[in-house]
Amino acid sequence: MDYFDRLADDARAALKQAELLAHLTRSPKLETSHLLLAIIGQDETPAATLLREMNVDPEPIRLAIKLKPGIVVSNGPISIEPSGTVKVTVNMAVRLAEEAGESSCDTTYLLFCMICQRGAKAGVLLEQQGVDIDELMNHITRFLQDDKPSYVEAGEAQSGHKDGRAGGSFLSRYTTDLTRLAQAGQLDPVIGRQAEIDRLITIISRKTKNNPVLIGEAGVGKTAVVEGLARQIACGEVPDFLQRKHLLEVDLGAMVAGTKYRGEFEDRLKRLIKEVDTDDNVIIFIDELHLLVGAGSAEGSMDAANLLKPALARGKFRLIGATTSDEYRKFVEKDTALARRLQEIVVKAPGTADTIKILTGLAPRYEEYHHVRISEDVISEVVRLSDRYLSERQQPDKAIDVLDETAARVRIANAGSEQAKELMAYRAEAKKLAKDMERAVAEEDYEHAALYKMRLSQLKDLIGHLEKKQSEGDFVAVKVNDVARSVSQMTGVPLEQLKRSEAVKLANLEKRLGDRVIGQHQAIEAVAQAIRRSRAGIGDPHRPIGSFIFLGSTGVGKTELARVLAQEVFGSDKSLIKVDMSEYAERHTVSRLVGAPAGYIGYDDGGQLTERVRRQPYSVVLFDEIEKAHPDVFNILLQILEDGVLTDGHGKVVDFSNCVVILTSNVGASELGRESVGYAVSGEEATDAHRRLRGEKALKALRQTMRPELINRFDKVVLFNGLGTKEVGQILNIMLERLSRRLQPKGIAFTITPKLRRYLIDHGYDAKYGARPLRRIIQDKLESVLADQLILGKIKRGQVVRADLTNGDEVVIKAQSGVATNRRLRAV
Repeated sequence: MDYFDRLADDARAALKQAELLAHLTRSPKLETSHLLLAIIGQDETPAATLLREMNVDPEPIRLAIKLKPGIVVSNGPISIEPSGTVKVTVNMAVRLAEEAGESSCDTTYLLFCMICQRGAKAGVLLEQQGVDIDELMNHITRFLQDDKPSYVEAGEAQSGHKDGRAGGSFLSRYTTDLTRLAQAGQLDPVIGRQAEIDRLITIISRKTKNNPVLIGEAGVGKTAVVEGLARQIACGEVPDFLQRKHLLEVDLGAMVAGTKYRGEFEDRLKRLIKEVDTDDNVIIFIDELHLLVGAGSAEGSMDAANLLKPALARGKFRLIGATTSDEYRKFVEKDTALARRLQEIVVKAPGTADTIKILTGLAPRYEEYHHVRISEDVISEVVRLSDRYLSERQQPDKAIDVLDETAARVRIANAGSEQAKELMAYRAEAKKLAKDMERAVAEEDYEHAALYKMRLSQLKDLIGHLEKKQSEGDFVAVKVNDVARSVSQMTGVPLEQLKRSEAVKLANLEKRLGDRVIGQHQAIEAVAQAIRRSRAGIGDPHRPIGSFIFLGSTGVGKTELARVLAQEVFGSDKSLIKVDMSEYAERHTVSRLVGAPAGYIGYDDGGQLTERVRRQPYSVVLFDEIEKAHPDVFNILLQILEDGVLTDGHGKVVDFSNCVVILTSNVGASELGRESVGYAVSGEEATDAHRRLRGEKALKALRQTMRPELINRFDKVVLFNGLGTKEVGQILNIMLERLSRRLQPKGIAFTITPKLRRYLIDHGYDAKYGARPLRRIIQDKLESVLADQLILGKIKRGQVVRADLTNGDEVVIKAQSGVATNRRLRAV
């Protein structure tokens, strides 16, 4: 239908209901009589309320359109062609609403234009009931001119702007009366912000420049300060000149919505300013004040900020704004003419004690909503954990979020009771019956529709009884560990009380790490102790879990230990954030870690390090081969190690306090490996004196590469031993076991002979490159031969494969029938 997109929600609903009525009565056209009955059937719209006040009875209209009594009507996918009278009614109503400056056309305009047309079926039906059409038109006219009688108060209540004074239509349409909401008890209590509220009252009391703007980070409680003022006005706890004030929050988005042509937004805003200027009892509040700059602007037109400046300068238009520090600086401060008309009030995040007081005041509302009990210990834990693990956000917002989510989790867990399951079953049945009833009505099966309706009524009574019984039941207590579990879900950091299995796992951490990283007991012990300190809660909460420099020659297990630590403690090797420092050897590449500066390419992408840690705060951060990095990288490391945080290119703070920071380096590797050349002397066999001497030489080489203030910030510099024959043999076992596991899905068991084992050890270790050549020789001598045999079909499922070495140093594969097992691999 023409103009359908310009209709308000109630007008669209009325037209759809009228279409269904026309379909049910088998009418070829949608008539004004159908539209009239649809409007009367609506709840709490001004047009429907007006018709009921005029004693219009819908039953005669039902009989006139031949609609059977008791039928249930609802929206459906029906399309009936409207009559000429209905088309004229809609078009006329839309034009009339546009001329009145309305953003959309509601049912009041439809009713007025419908009865204006003499001879229309709707008007005839009303006259048959004794309704004076001229009197009805006068009532509607007075309503549209904002001389609103008492019977439209219910309609005003939906907009949140209902009071005894003559409120303009724009204030009703585009604002919410916070004072009225406070009187109705719909605003949360405001605690610990009296100083800011008093400052707000003082600025509003000024003769000129009486427009305060609340500035603070997101979540500190700027809007809550304004709601606190509304509560004080509602309770009469303000000076005399504020006693009868109404604090109205403007919906700037609604004012902009629907403005298609140049000048429409300016006209709306001017009318709103005019209405506020003529009413001394109105104070306007605009949240996200920075949106004024540029709002509604088009080519050749002014934005909202420029339209407001003259009104703000006069002093009669009182405005309270709220915005963040960054957005105020970016948008408002640049407009000096606007900024000088505003008075800044800085709202800071509350401290721990004030946050606890705020949550204590809010707790009863969350207890009632979630049907739980919240103790003081729970509130203290909420504040402590939110401070510790949600460092990027501000109090009290983050603490309130944790409290709300924890209470919701406890409530959901309690929903598994038999009573809750029964209630859920009844609700599902009621939903199904409602759909069946609609389908029966559409198919004109009124007998079954009546049965469905009766059963639905019974179910609603049962549901109401169960809900009342459930609400009167015992409240479930929220426990401290519930808070830890919620924060763990929100951050990914394990905070719940240590389960016995995890406690055993942490106690045996050295053994678990040592099974996979061979010959580095000192390094493993240092890392394991740091992890236990963190999980026991006695580590410094403002620094990383642990920070280490791993020194050793290549191939001795430095990177492998970091990888194994991520798997064993942090849950997955995906928890390893590896940064290859060879990529940051130039000065201009260092900025990629935290993000490019403003104005440079890649500014919007964020930092390669900071973004990964922000997404995965509980992880191992490995800076591999740090000696290859540019010296400017060390400045970034200083901030991470000292404060446990890093500021990215956007000014956002990234928390590293839940990370293990590891640097690996080959500096001094020649000194560390000198005693082990050719693995003649094992790491286990080297004397303490030799170790100390080698360590001192390696540390001396490290100090020549890194500044002393950086080295001193690490928890420990860990010296990795060179590998001996024993260690290389253990590493070979691990690698062969991995190969055996890869063959298990194929049903193949794998063994090697002692002769081949000795060959692999002799040729797979190099004093210069460590154990890395061992992987290559296994690939060349074993995996390649196995792959050829598998492809040729010489090795089949269920066989035992034995690898041996010929006198010519060639590997031969012998396959025998047998049963493949999962036993640990051994050389035979």
